[in-house]
Amino acid sequence: MADPLLEFFTQMDIQGGVVVKGEYAPKFDLDLYIQNYRGRTKFDRLLLIGRSSVKLCVEALKAALAEAKRGRDTRRYRDVFEYLHIAAPNDPDAVFDKKWVDRQDLANHEETQRLLTELKGYKNNLVKESIRMGNEDLAKHYEATGDLNAASEHYAKMRPDVSTAKHLIDVGKHLVRVAVQRKEWSMILPHLAKMTLGGQYPEEERNAQPFIRVATGIACLGLDKYYEAALAFLDADPTVPSKAYNELASRNDIAVYGGLLALATMDRKELQSMVLENQNFRTFLEPEPHIRRAVTMFVNGRYSDCIEILEGYRTDYLLDVYLQKHVSKIYAKIRSKCVVQYLIPFSCVSLDTLEKAFGSPEKPIEDELAVMIEEGVLEARIDGIARLVNTVKVDPRAQMQASALVSAENYEKQAIERLRRMAIAAADLELPLTKKQGVPQPLGLGADLSFGDQEIVMG
Repeated sequence: MADPLLEFFTQMDIQGGVVVKGEYAPKFDLDLYIQNYRGRTKFDRLLLIGRSSVKLCVEALKAALAEAKRGRDTRRYRDVFEYLHIAAPNDPDAVFDKKWVDRQDLANHEETQRLLTELKGYKNNLVKESIRMGNEDLAKHYEATGDLNAASEHYAKMRPDVSTAKHLIDVGKHLVRVAVQRKEWSMILPHLAKMTLGGQYPEEERNAQPFIRVATGIACLGLDKYYEAALAFLDADPTVPSKAYNELASRNDIAVYGGLLALATMDRKELQSMVLENQNFRTFLEPEPHIRRAVTMFVNGRYSDCIEILEGYRTDYLLDVYLQKHVSKIYAKIRSKCVVQYLIPFSCVSLDTLEKAFGSPEKPIEDELAVMIEEGVLEARIDGIARLVNTVKVDPRAQMQASALVSAENYEKQAIERLRRMAIAAADLELPLTKKQGVPQPLGLGADLSFGDQEIVMG
């Protein structure tokens, strides 16, 4: 009889999902990990782990099933049950609770009708605060039941009826949260822009700052804007409790996202000043000391140690709901930076030395260097016979001279244009506009046009 778990992950692999094999067990404890979150992101993270990790599959799917039953979204319950039924058909929890589904669907329908009736009454009474609260209650109900389109629509309808700064920020948070669930990354930034209050309400802005920075980072990460995402995470305020943003991410996530993206996009000076010497971000790094060690190793020139630390946590990052699709690209950027920085002091390095420092069983270092050279990341030549990498050094004197020649040519062009302009003005050849019609006045007969050594007489 075929192993149901093997069959399940074969289907996941065929569907293009990421599969973390059993020998690569994550370092985190699932129960402690999921306690850092609240709201619908708990289910999303448990479901992703269940679909991706062979080691934690059944445990995560059972936890996701229990989380779905604590909510009101029966579609989520059906989805996770299908996964659990395939992965562990003999598990006691792999029994479909049709009575709960029918009862919850009926309760959801009745609650929807009740809230719609209330909202209609509020609109008839023309009380703006009641209309705002009615739209908010209905939108929260739609979000809890999985109708994200209707939830986003009613959250947006709250905006004309807001009366305080807190209401305005709450509307933005609701819309951002729904956009994150729908993975509409380009819609998040406009919603966040409408949450800025121009410094008029400092207390509300301070409390909303971490949520705005975290949401900005997640949106930029989803749009592959890694540098902007790193700046957003590095700027988060650690003094605000995590409850303000743990519907999106935890404090540990901020440290991981900010550290990895900074390593992938920033140079040594920026890493030193914006990560290691950033007192606010160091608070986030405390529960994730390996990220700080990796950044320190890179800054100190110990590139192979930096990569080794990160490779030890690759499995954990492959199980993250936001990082999973970007792990390979981020790690490739960090490896490329390490190789380039390693080669800077040398004019020639043997491939065996590079293989020892950066080699991986998946891909020979020679192939990796060839790709880097083709993409313009590394300026070097590979000597396949002597098994050497010869770096191409830029002559600073030649570079300075070329820059000076370009500046001289630009200056000459500007000088010629100015002389021509002066000659036109001296010959009274400008075409002034009339005050009424704004029509250029024609040149009179007998006017002469002088351009350098040439002279043209009209008439």
